Amino acid sequence: MKKFANLGLFKSKGRIFKESNNQYRTPFQRDRDRIVHSASFRRLKHKTQVFVNTEGDHYRTRITHSIEVAQIARSIAKYLQLNDDLAETLSLAHDLGHTPFGHAGEEALNDCMSHNGGFDHNLQTLRIVMFLENKYLKFRGLNLTVETLDGLLKHNGSIFNTSKIEEIIGLKNFKKKIHFKKSPSLEAQISSISDDIAYNNHDIQDGIKAKLFRLNDLIEINFFKEIYSFHKKNIKNNNNNILIYQIIRDSIDLMVKDLIKNTMQNFKKNRIKNIQNVYSSASQIVCFSNKFKNIEKEIRLFLRKKMYNNKNVLIKNNNGKKIVKNLYSLISKKPNKFLNRKQLREDKNRAIADFISGMTDRYAINLYKNTK
Repeated sequence: MKKFANLGLFKSKGRIFKESNNQYRTPFQRDRDRIVHSASFRRLKHKTQVFVNTEGDHYRTRITHSIEVAQIARSIAKYLQLNDDLAETLSLAHDLGHTPFGHAGEEALNDCMSHNGGFDHNLQTLRIVMFLENKYLKFRGLNLTVETLDGLLKHNGSIFNTSKIEEIIGLKNFKKKIHFKKSPSLEAQISSISDDIAYNNHDIQDGIKAKLFRLNDLIEINFFKEIYSFHKKNIKNNNNNILIYQIIRDSIDLMVKDLIKNTMQNFKKNRIKNIQNVYSSASQIVCFSNKFKNIEKEIRLFLRKKMYNNKNVLIKNNNGKKIVKNLYSLISKKPNKFLNRKQLREDKNRAIADFISGMTDRYAINLYKNTK
C-alpha cells in the first residue's frame, strides 16, 4: 500500500500555554489522556445519545458513542498512515459540549441564550477544554495542542465567519495560533465522518432494540437488503438478533472500505502531496463515493422518519426541553445559589449555560424535581 504519512499531523506546533514535552508520550497521546481523565468525559456516561439515560442500560450514551467513533476513526487513520492518536483524540472529545437530553437539550438551551450569543455544543466543547476543566496550576483548561483545538473547531469544516467564536470563546484566547479559513486536517475530517458512520449504524441497532421499527422495515433500504440476503441462509433458527449484529458490522465495514478507497482516489485527483495541499484544498478530501453518499442520505431519511420523529421519542425530547428551559429560568432568578462570584462577575448568562450543559440527564431531572 502507498504510504501517506507525509499528509498526517505528527509534529505539533505546541499549545496555547507553553509546556515541556513528555519523555514517554507524544503531545497527541497526552491530549487524549487529558480528555479521558476529565470530568466532562466521565459525565458523558449519563448523557443522552438518542434515548434518555434513564430509559435503559443497553442503549448507547454519549460516552459509548464517543468510544465507538474513536475506534472507527483510529482504524481509518492507521490504515492511511496518518496520525491515529490525533484522530482518536478528536473523536473522544467531539461531544464533550453536549447538553443533557442530546440535541433536544441543545435546542432548548440555544433558545434560552438567544439574546446572549446562543448555544452550540461544538463551541461548548472548546469552552470545556480551554476554560472549564481546571486541573493545572499554570493555566485554565486542559491546554490541548493547537492541532487538537483546530480539529475540534473545524468539526464541520473551515470557518469563514468567526463572530460566534469571538462572542462565546474570544479570538484572543487562541493567541493567533489557529488559521480558521484553512481546511481541517485529514485527521479532523476522519473524526467527523467517523461520527456519521457510528451514529447512522448504531442508532439503527438501538432503534430495533427499542422496537421503533423492525428488521423488515430496515431491509426496505437496498443497501441493507443486500447484506441481509447474503447472511440469512447462514442464520440458524431465524435468530434475528445475530442477523442484526451482522448487518451492522458489515454496514460499517463497507462504509469504511468505501471511505478509504475514495479518499485515496481524492489524494491523487486533487494532487494532495503534503499537509499544505490539505489545508488549501477547496473540497473535502475524506469523504464517501457518490454511491455511498446516496446510501447515507437514505439511511438518515429512514432514521428521521422511523426514529427521531417517533411519537414517543419526541415526547421524551420535549420533556427534556421543558426541563432545560425551566432550569435556566430557575437559575437565572437565583444565580447565587448555583454559581460563584467569579462566574457571576464574568458573564452570568454564559455561566448558567456552562452549568446546565455540564449536567447529566439524571442530575437535571433530579434538580428539576427538587425545585418545582
